Amino acid sequence: MDSESSRQGYLNRWYRQRIGRPATDDEVMGYWVFVLGLLLGILGIVLVVTSQPGTQLRGWGIVASAFGLALLVAGPIVRLPLGDSASYLLVVGLLLCLAGIAWFLTAYPNNWRPQASPVIAVYSIGLLVMGFAGVFVPLLTTRDEELAESEAESERLGEELADTQADEMDLAARLRLLRKSQSRFELYEDNAGEWRWRLRHRNGSVIANSGEGYTRKHNAQKGVAGVRRDALGAMVTLIERETELPAAEETFEPVAEIDSQATFELYEDNAGEYRWRLRHDNDNILCDSGEGYASRGNLIRALERIREYVGPAQYLRIDPTAFQIYEDNAGEYRWRLIHRNGNILADGGQGYSRYNDANRAVDRIRENLADYEFEVYEDNAGEYRWRLFASNDRIVADSGEGYTDRDEARTAVERVEKYAPEADILEVSPAAFEIYEDAGNEWRWRLRHRNGNILADGSQGYNDRSAARDGIESVKRNAPNAETRDV
Repeated sequence: MDSESSRQGYLNRWYRQRIGRPATDDEVMGYWVFVLGLLLGILGIVLVVTSQPGTQLRGWGIVASAFGLALLVAGPIVRLPLGDSASYLLVVGLLLCLAGIAWFLTAYPNNWRPQASPVIAVYSIGLLVMGFAGVFVPLLTTRDEELAESEAESERLGEELADTQADEMDLAARLRLLRKSQSRFELYEDNAGEWRWRLRHRNGSVIANSGEGYTRKHNAQKGVAGVRRDALGAMVTLIERETELPAAEETFEPVAEIDSQATFELYEDNAGEYRWRLRHDNDNILCDSGEGYASRGNLIRALERIREYVGPAQYLRIDPTAFQIYEDNAGEYRWRLIHRNGNILADGGQGYSRYNDANRAVDRIRENLADYEFEVYEDNAGEYRWRLFASNDRIVADSGEGYTDRDEARTAVERVEKYAPEADILEVSPAAFEIYEDAGNEWRWRLRHRNGNILADGSQGYNDRSAARDGIESVKRNAPNAETRDV
């Protein structure tokens, strides 16, 4: 990726994060043209005010002011959905302004007569042409029916493309769940002559079994097929004790929507950032945004994601560690090894363009860790860190954080050597709840998106894990249908 595309990507990301989702690339370009013009104008005014007449510094102040004014006029016009003729006129006007500025540089200061200089006329004509392009051309131009229909069709296709992209993201998430399994079904005949099945992970653990025997092998195979068909998408119901399990013949209906007993409150904090919190009718705060947003529009979009994701979100099982594959802000997939207390034990050293590539990197770590080499070193800040080298001397993982002494770093290496080979990969699609123990030995929860971002944060700590789980269930019940109000 060249520097220009990288810069455009950064400016687009900044615009999306701070202002909102642009309708077109021209909207972003126009905004930054306007910002550049404003900065140049301010710089020019400062130079003119602080310099003496006829000096070189005064001349550069006039140039900066003139260029800034031209960009201030051009920026808002670039943002408009103009036709080709208006766009051409805008370019012509801007070129005339630049020609006037260049002419000024040759005339100033010896041949500069502001009262009768043609330089000002050329520059003014350029401003008038840009203004004509942005105001009068759209008013004087009549678009024919075919063009109007073409634009309507383009708008419809754009909406369909946006929907398609959203569907592709959901489909990609489902496909990740359907990738090559780490387990296999085993069909066997027990000592009593009955046929049974079990689902066993590659590490030897039995994940599930048939629970009952079948008189014929054919029926056992049908049982396996039924599990494959019904397990995907099945909801999870938490039942604490075996004595509370319903009878095998007892039927059930999917959970029905209930009226929420909570309200989302939107507010602006003391730092000028927008936040939300979910307040129960009993006045308890169930959860909050955990972070602030630069604009109210970004806050509303974050709240829409909460309503969508919180109901079906599953619990992440970290026992005691697990690999998490997430998508960073640059759209690359990365991995990290996390402990159930929320600490990051290891971090992947690079990003990957595809989820499967990051997944394969985790597999290589688990399978080849014994053949890799750890190195503990002191960084420039005087902290101790570790990094992991593959057999080809490439760095495949690092500590992600520094430690105060070398022994702490070595202890961290021992934890990775102990936990990484058997750690499972967490499936977050598109979001999941994490329950963890904080530094004060209280249990907390957070809702994490598959890209690693925290969508919601529990507002309090709990004495035990089950209480934290109860807090999650309360949010699951109340958040999807909760009303919104400003406070």
